[in-house]
Amino acid sequence: MDWRTDMIRVESPPVTREEEAAYAAGWTISGLATLGTIIAVWLFAI
Repeated sequence: MDWRTDMIRVESPPVTREEEAAYAAGWTISGLATLGTIIAVWLFAI
């Protein structure tokens, strides 16, 4: 085996659905919190 092929990783790391779901949920919660803050500031003129 050539030393160059030994250094190259050909497998991609496994990605689970749980990680994707947590990532999407985090962005959703963050987006909703941002929108809620903007609307609260707009409505109550804080």
